Amino acid sequence: MTADRPRRRLVLLRHGQTAWNLELRVQGHHDVELDDTGHRQASATAPLLAAYGPVVLWSSDLTRARQTAAYVAKETGLDPTYDARLREFYLGERQGLTHAEYDALDPEEFAQFRTGAYDVAPGAESTELVRVRMVEALSDLLNTIGPGETAIAVSHGAAIKVGLTALLGWPDSLSDSLRAMGNCGWLVVEEEAFGGPLRLSAYNRKA
Repeated sequence: MTADRPRRRLVLLRHGQTAWNLELRVQGHHDVELDDTGHRQASATAPLLAAYGPVVLWSSDLTRARQTAAYVAKETGLDPTYDARLREFYLGERQGLTHAEYDALDPEEFAQFRTGAYDVAPGAESTELVRVRMVEALSDLLNTIGPGETAIAVSHGAAIKVGLTALLGWPDSLSDSLRAMGNCGWLVVEEEAFGGPLRLSAYNRKA
């Protein structure tokens, strides 16, 4: 019976720290590299993710995610697949600003931005578009693995949060109850049974 087949598992990992994270600078699609701390975080995290026995590794194609995925690849022997659908929100005209600069430019807009309403940034990608691409990517990734297998995706904080809530079928309002994912924090989603509903079994784990 289908219910007796081993469940599949998705592990979603946020990239390691960048200098822009430390400076509270809006990254979006800017291609920022990991800093020294980010490399240490990724190196420490990779063996823990390898312990899940993953058979597939996907990553956002932005450099900070690719560099993080490289550590996981080294520990697992997997070749990463890079998928632009796993990118962070594109944040339009506000990319490159520090939070202080953004607040000084438009305090009301920045206050909304800080709540996760990223759509308010002029030229930003809508939450709905991010939701659609993340769910498509994660669903495609899940479909690459069989009973009892694990897949890993390396992505970005805001995109992971939006993708997770949509993948689980939660209302948007519930995403506000989740803390932001830390750098190199990861979450685990498992099926109730093979082909069954997805359940969140771990959130924001750290090395």
